[in-house]
Amino acid sequence: MMNRREALKGMSLTLGYVVAAPAVFSILESCAGETQKWTSVFLTDSEKSMVIQLTDIILPSSDIPGGREVNLPQFTDMMCKDVLTESDKDLFHRGSQVFSDRFVKRFNKEIVKAKKKEVAELFGTYFDKTPEESNIILELQKKSIDDLPDEGIENYLMYKCLMTVRTFSLLGYFTSEKIGKEVLNYDPVPGEWKPCIPAEEVGNAWAI
Repeated sequence: MMNRREALKGMSLTLGYVVAAPAVFSILESCAGETQKWTSVFLTDSEKSMVIQLTDIILPSSDIPGGREVNLPQFTDMMCKDVLTESDKDLFHRGSQVFSDRFVKRFNKEIVKAKKKEVAELFGTYFDKTPEESNIILELQKKSIDDLPDEGIENYLMYKCLMTVRTFSLLGYFTSEKIGKEVLNYDPVPGEWKPCIPAEEVGNAWAI
């Protein structure tokens, strides 16, 4: 079985060679070195708890650093505040409420008291889908909420929120200095430029 280090390297290739804007790097730098005791600038208390749990589920610690070790909850919080439009901020809050309400219904307690395995169970319910089901969800996200039937709005909002957390988590992870140096290929002094070579010779994504 492919170990997690190799799986993450492969995941970085599926994301493409992302060139992050300077603002993204400044947010990463401002999050560096923060402890678990941090004050959110966008997330509510329940959303903060949810994001911390989801970050640990999406990118758990193992033989390589996990998402919480590179401050992805803080990064996601600041990205939501600085990058999302006012409309998307509203959709995020509404979607997080749907997820929280479904968590309460399933486990009979608030999400701020959730255990990791409980959040993982609920999260997996919505992301363990067939390719066909996944395509339907993705197509739904391309639509405006005003074009949706009433019965489809809750799922739309919830996926909008969860996919925002996942997107910002992956972006922050693969653009962090720690992961760039310890997980991806890293060469502070790159050599000659070779424009046309087979992909298999390139290897893992490069962090330079």
